[in-house]
Amino acid sequence: MKKVYARRVSLAAGSAAALVCTLALSCQSAQAAPPSPPDAGTARTYLADIKEQAEGPQDGYSRDKFPHWIDQDKNCNTREVVLKRDGTDVQQDDSCAAKSGKWVSAYDDATWTDAADLDIDHVIPLSEAWKSGAAQWTTERRKELANDLTHSQLIAVTDNLNQEKGDKDPAKWLPPKTSYHCEYARMWVWVKHEYGMTADSAEKAALKKILDGC
Repeated sequence: MKKVYARRVSLAAGSAAALVCTLALSCQSAQAAPPSPPDAGTARTYLADIKEQAEGPQDGYSRDKFPHWIDQDKNCNTREVVLKRDGTDVQQDDSCAAKSGKWVSAYDDATWTDAADLDIDHVIPLSEAWKSGAAQWTTERRKELANDLTHSQLIAVTDNLNQEKGDKDPAKWLPPKTSYHCEYARMWVWVKHEYGMTADSAEKAALKKILDGC
């Protein structure tokens, strides 16, 4: 109950801050900013290149097979780097943990000032990756995917949205912010194409529909 109350306060504060920014026209954007994916035309080409194949089994999957939140820079792990990248005025302590800052979740436009309210979403969920070819990868390749700061694989978002998404692909789950669907589809396709992952027929159809409307 305490967590829900904290969320309501944070959302209210975020809405008020957004109004002030709108009136003042001088606030720095806090929108999450992973690397920009290819445009819709390129994404459609990439999608056509992705092999259509039914998902493989979940057998043998474990998050431990995708070593994640590894050290990246100055002893900061991947989560801490993404929180710093995706926020505004983020202050970190000596261990790189975010002490303060402001984040706008691209999936729902919610504003947060406590890093505990954010998850780092793997755009391609690790379980989805496992069933799309990663079961046959080396551990090093899986680690690369789980900590990829070069492609649009990691983004700081409202934590319970990430939990709601789970390992669902775009045929089963999309961000509640409909205007972000095109960006999300482009991100998804870019990562799957880059890593040579497969996509099932419903997934490809959902992505094609989104990209055709971009």
